[in-house]
Amino acid sequence: MAILSLALAVVAALVDQLIKRLVVVQLKPVGSMTAIPGLLDFTYLENRGAAFGMLQDQRWFFIVTTGFITILLIAGLFVYKKHSACSIAASILIIGGGIGNLIDRIFLGYVVDYIHVSFFPPIFNFADCCVTVGTVLLMIHILFFLERKNEKRLDSHE
Repeated sequence: MAILSLALAVVAALVDQLIKRLVVVQLKPVGSMTAIPGLLDFTYLENRGAAFGMLQDQRWFFIVTTGFITILLIAGLFVYKKHSACSIAASILIIGGGIGNLIDRIFLGYVVDYIHVSFFPPIFNFADCCVTVGTVLLMIHILFFLERKNEKRLDSHE
């Protein structure tokens, strides 16, 4: 399962990079375009910070941190024995999204962002969506599935 999960994470990173390549070629020259008026725009942005533009120009901090978290999650795929569908999906998404943005930071010095929804001011990308959804799934696994497994174990020992 770990090898398949890694392969799917690579697919997510490749999809992210393909979309970003299209954004650079098609969107960068025009800057912005409306997809759904009043709701969704595609706006080219070179983000040199983290989410919401925090920690601008901390490239090496993000490279090291992302690399470290990615290595931990990959190791977890092989070592952790209590995976649920949530934890596997979370790992795939966080690893894939993290690698997608890591590639940008290493080779470009910034992350290409392009999705802008009217009710959420920051501009983000597919990799950010993967990391965010993956983090939510990981929290669900920790809060719900992990507890149930521990409760079952306690019940069986009583």
